[in-house]
Amino acid sequence: MTPEARAADLLTWYDRHRRALPWRAVAGERPDPYRVWASEIMLQQTTVTAVKPYYERFMARFPTVQALAEAPSEEVMQAWAGLGYYSRARNLHACAQAVMESHRGRFPDTEEGLRALPGIGAYTAGAVAAIAFDRPAAAVDGNVERVMTRLFAIADELPGARPLIREKVLALLPHDRPGDFAQALMDLGATICTPRSPACGLCPWRAPCQARIAGMQESFPRKAPKKAGVTRYGAAFVLARADGAVLLRTRPAKGLLGGMAEVPTSEWRADYELDGAAQDAPLPMSWTQVVEPVRHVFTHFPLELTVFTGSVPERTQAPAGMRFTKLADLAGEPLPSLMLKVVERAGLYSSKTRYVIVGSSTDHLK
Repeated sequence: MTPEARAADLLTWYDRHRRALPWRAVAGERPDPYRVWASEIMLQQTTVTAVKPYYERFMARFPTVQALAEAPSEEVMQAWAGLGYYSRARNLHACAQAVMESHRGRFPDTEEGLRALPGIGAYTAGAVAAIAFDRPAAAVDGNVERVMTRLFAIADELPGARPLIREKVLALLPHDRPGDFAQALMDLGATICTPRSPACGLCPWRAPCQARIAGMQESFPRKAPKKAGVTRYGAAFVLARADGAVLLRTRPAKGLLGGMAEVPTSEWRADYELDGAAQDAPLPMSWTQVVEPVRHVFTHFPLELTVFTGSVPERTQAPAGMRFTKLADLAGEPLPSLMLKVVERAGLYSSKTRYVIVGSSTDHLK
């Protein structure tokens, strides 16, 4: 008879092997709800390795929820630049302001209260309630989905399997250490029960794992096939001024890359025609087309931008709603990775040598 999975076995393993993470309280220390919440927002759709340096810089810049709430939105977006999924940054800022305005700077300590805040969904509410407040809540992320579908050989495809996975987590949940249990599940999925070549011999739930018994670990979780998005096309205009500045503007607050900085672009459409690109340019002048377009993949669609470059005299004024930013100050702009690719393709930016204008008097601008 196969033994049942026990929370105690997982917690014993966790007490010995828990990861040291910058947002995680050490054993015996009370977690800071602000740090727990900020890390969970950052970790959505992003790896721990990628998040660590951003998180540490973000906490140094905004050490408290009050500091974050009072910061200008442009500063928050700039600190987030590079992490992607920029609606998270807008929601993060709005949530901090709601905590200050409606909760006197203290996060609600229940799933229901947390769910009422901007940008907090079921997973984040469960994670913060469990980890920060030791509430008996289920925090089901990708790691937990993988662990639970393997442990119980759940054949239902994701996302439809999530209610059953949540039910299984709640059935195992120890009411004396729900926060540690939530983090232990995450650690198990991240370090032992990995997507490929799981280290089953080291797993505290090796004996009861139904997928391991059947020799089918890597066939779980099962996911519904993704629908491929239709490629969209557009034009991006990189305008350099003689004093070593590039023309930028801010995208609308709502929508894709909302509130971020960009070089002027056309609309992004599946039927975009380059023959009409001149009418989308920020200034009527001679533009040079860069041969190789910039390709970028968003969650729901691939994008291909054709880059056009141009130059203007030093005293040229920016069109309404736009601004010229010195290349030396480009790091202070909330430029998403897509726009950094565009500026690099235009020859104004190099990820290796930082900011340069190729063949100009500002070649060594730092």
